[in-house]
Amino acid sequence: MNDGMDHESRLFKILPASTHSPTSSIGHDPDEFRLVRSRVGHHLFMVDGSRFYDLDVSDFTRIQESVQLNGCARIDLLPASLPGGVGDRYISAIPLQPQPVYSISINVAQACNMACRYCYADEGRFGGEARFMCEGVANQAVDSLICNSLPDASILLGFMGGEPLLNRRVIHSATRYAAKAAQAAGRKIRFSITTNGTLITEEDAKLFSEYPFIVQVSLDGPPEINDEARPLKGGSGSYERVIAGLEMFSRFGRPKTLSCRVTVTPSSGRLLPILEHLISLGFDDVGFSPVLVSPDPKCSFSKLDFDQLLVEMAECALKTSVELAAGRPFPFSNFLTALSEIHKGTHRPYPCGAGATYLSVNTEGILYACHRLVDDPAFEMGDLANGPNYSRRRELLKRSHVDTIEPCRACWARYLCGGGCYHEVSRRGRVACDYIRGWLDVCLASYAELSTECPEMFEKIEDVKIAASEDYA
Repeated sequence: MNDGMDHESRLFKILPASTHSPTSSIGHDPDEFRLVRSRVGHHLFMVDGSRFYDLDVSDFTRIQESVQLNGCARIDLLPASLPGGVGDRYISAIPLQPQPVYSISINVAQACNMACRYCYADEGRFGGEARFMCEGVANQAVDSLICNSLPDASILLGFMGGEPLLNRRVIHSATRYAAKAAQAAGRKIRFSITTNGTLITEEDAKLFSEYPFIVQVSLDGPPEINDEARPLKGGSGSYERVIAGLEMFSRFGRPKTLSCRVTVTPSSGRLLPILEHLISLGFDDVGFSPVLVSPDPKCSFSKLDFDQLLVEMAECALKTSVELAAGRPFPFSNFLTALSEIHKGTHRPYPCGAGATYLSVNTEGILYACHRLVDDPAFEMGDLANGPNYSRRRELLKRSHVDTIEPCRACWARYLCGGGCYHEVSRRGRVACDYIRGWLDVCLASYAELSTECPEMFEKIEDVKIAASEDYA
């Protein structure tokens, strides 16, 4: 039985309706399945196990009518040929126990050279004073990552801020220290950095090219959009500085993956032109992240704002589908990641690996569940001197299992969403739930269409460069 974190790689492809045989005396509440219409037909998505089937129109209609009349689908309506049987569960109700740690992000600079209007992290200070990690703490974090992972593991060391390149010396020294230490310990190590892109030098570009780096650059669109939301501390725009940083990669070496993170506010406007502009800059993938937590309420999405966001995201998904069907790359990572997850049959009772396989370290060496929760006592998970706190990690996983949370436990999207980002939910509640369900409806219908009309695309989807992201919804 899948525990939800070690995702199985089964390919749950859409099955022909002719493979279905009727089942008898079975009741399924609507939170256990989702009926999906697409341009190529009618479909059934089974929540547990993320299994996806074609249906005849008559079967689709009967299930729909049964739900409307009875509140559930009963007697000879759902297919009996589900892998594993109707009664078996892929998701265990038992909370996951803390796992070996495979990923650590180190906040090398809790400070920033920018003054983004929506910044939830107080310019990286997280409510405290600006401060920087010393080389000793960074190396101690590397040692902890290696010590708490299994032999032969693939591990990830991430550099975060604020703006991490304000502490360039520690990034360079920690990267080289980690590469040597991982090799000596029999670990395969990768690196990531999330940067505003305004401080990238020749030296940095060479480092990110020499070692296997995912470089995620924060950029919100063309100059008129980006510079309004993302000014430098002096008030001037940041766009041209980012473009100069990207030019360093052209001249001195490109990282393994160059990703763009776009922070979206209710005033961002139409998203497709933003996406097209950023893809034209040569990023390997571009992804949108809507603001839920901000010191400026005007920058945060409300429930009403999400309606328009869904329209904009659906337009971007349609454009991506058209390009993919024509055999042309269009690296919209929100959409490509969702398609990949659906294709693999991903199902999980947690939103991410925070506290389970992933931890974040502040400048003083205190561990937290993730980089968004740095300096929040409620999510403190030990320290480097004494190691990860097993009981606090276990408690987080116990209280966060999606089947124990209201109203998540009755939501059909729960094993794709996992219950929502811990940081966003703890600050704003679940204001984005309708949007997430709407986005997943778009992705499910698109998956049905693309897997029917150009199934060869999914033979290559795992090769698409998609940077590690916080979520795909």
